[in-house]
Amino acid sequence: MSQYQEAQQALSDNAARQLANTTKTVPQLSRISPRWLTLLLQWVPVEAGIFRLNRVKNASEIQVACSHRDEAELPQTFVDYEDQPRELFLNAVTTVLDVHTRVSDLYSSPHDQIKEQLRLTIEIIKERQENELINNPEYGLLANVDDAQRISTLTGAPTPDDLDELLVKVWKEPGFFLAHPLAIAAFGRECTRRGVPPPTVSLFGSQFITWRGVPLIPSDKVPINDGKTSILLLRVGQKRQGVIGLYQPGVAGEQSPGLSVRFMGINRNAIASYLISLYCSLAVLTEDSLAVLEDVEIGKYHDYPDTYK
Repeated sequence: MSQYQEAQQALSDNAARQLANTTKTVPQLSRISPRWLTLLLQWVPVEAGIFRLNRVKNASEIQVACSHRDEAELPQTFVDYEDQPRELFLNAVTTVLDVHTRVSDLYSSPHDQIKEQLRLTIEIIKERQENELINNPEYGLLANVDDAQRISTLTGAPTPDDLDELLVKVWKEPGFFLAHPLAIAAFGRECTRRGVPPPTVSLFGSQFITWRGVPLIPSDKVPINDGKTSILLLRVGQKRQGVIGLYQPGVAGEQSPGLSVRFMGINRNAIASYLISLYCSLAVLTEDSLAVLEDVEIGKYHDYPDTYK
């Protein structure tokens, strides 16, 4: 018998794997992102799902005086409020998860099927939450930038000059820039071209490039249309009259702030259902806490062949 024939009669890998215990991972989901925005926002609890944003109406008319050594008449003034303050309502990002009881009974080793299904579904809901915080037409960041806080790029590509202009708009304790990773890469190229590579800062165990000490936070939820995108600059927190996140505390089946998981029962087809809801919104407390750089081109390169320009 030849050596080749002996090898053919040996136990093959495919056969051996049928009896061997293998190391299995939990399901890996490529859509999961770091979601830095939700970590950097201050989250404020909301009662009854409504947040009333009261603003001062006559700020420029409030008069005060620095008194001299005489008996001059003092100014009289008062602080007035907007007659119809804006009310923000919490929105629910929600879905119903269905799992057949036969699957959860028979195939929950080594990983619990229901637990993994819930984990993955919650991750998708949180991804949608970040998308809504940026793009929702009612309360999203892009829809709530005041017209006076919108600027366009000087040359198309995002330059240090453009980000300086954003800092002028949000000069009172700016928190962070928010941009698509491709926009951050485009800004890095412009900085390198000028010989001013931006420094980095460590946040949450990750490195972020900065400009004027303000970090550029990436989010793939910032939209790109026809090769153009936007870069936002935020001031955050209630005390700073900035941008805040809103959530409903104490919801039934609460798993984390605003997140509810409730078992809905098992139907006659042996399907177990779980209602998953995440209640959230966002408020821009003052107009100067948010600005946007628009018409940001992400495809401009330097020192490349003309076909890449």
